[in-house]
Amino acid sequence: MHESIMKPDTRTALRQLIEQVRAAIPFEAAQARACSGDCSGCSQKLLDYLEGELAAWEQRLAEGERPSLADLSRLAKTARKIHRVLVRNGNLSEDAEPS
Repeated sequence: MHESIMKPDTRTALRQLIEQVRAAIPFEAAQARACSGDCSGCSQKLLDYLEGELAAWEQRLAEGERPSLADLSRLAKTARKIHRVLVRNGNLSEDAEPS
């Protein structure tokens, strides 16, 4: 007998992605926002941008919008890129990477 596993709908998947990103990236941590002067991208600006993206999606979800798979992919890709820059700048360890 074949059991089918239901994948979450895009609204649920995006909510889960937002939770994972918020858990992996310390938006409130002072060291993540600190400027070391020698970096390959401004950690402060990147965190502000990503936080704005997450907040915008949370609002859009609350209003009933249904994200596409492309929206999910785009947000995940953005979060991964920002995470890599934060690691490269020494603001984060590589341990907790967002999905």
